[in-house]
Amino acid sequence: MITREMLIRFDELNRRKKDLEAELDKLKDMFHQYFDTAVGQNEKGEVKIDSYRLQRQIRRTEKFDPEATVKRLEELNLPELILKRPDESKIKSALDLQFLKEADLEGCRISKTTAALLIKKLD
Repeated sequence: MITREMLIRFDELNRRKKDLEAELDKLKDMFHQYFDTAVGQNEKGEVKIDSYRLQRQIRRTEKFDPEATVKRLEELNLPELILKRPDESKIKSALDLQFLKEADLEGCRISKTTAALLIKKLD
């Protein structure tokens, strides 16, 4: 059974959650600004303060831009490398087997960089 008290408690916790998330976002922004200044944008870094260690890790992912890649593969007359979107595993195999050159796909890759923060209490 759902009670009024449960709804009140849920509402209260939800508001606190939003406040906590906003504060966490501010701290994350400050940490990223610190690392951007100390080690450079999109660079990993680490700082130890007392018994805490703060690390910034950088993850990079690369994908083929579907529109540009399909167009380029059609221009190169390689429809077998196209499904409804570029077949990345077949494209990678074609590159490995040198049926395709990296230069053939210039401008077709999309790179994404993600920064992650880790805080660990040291023993």
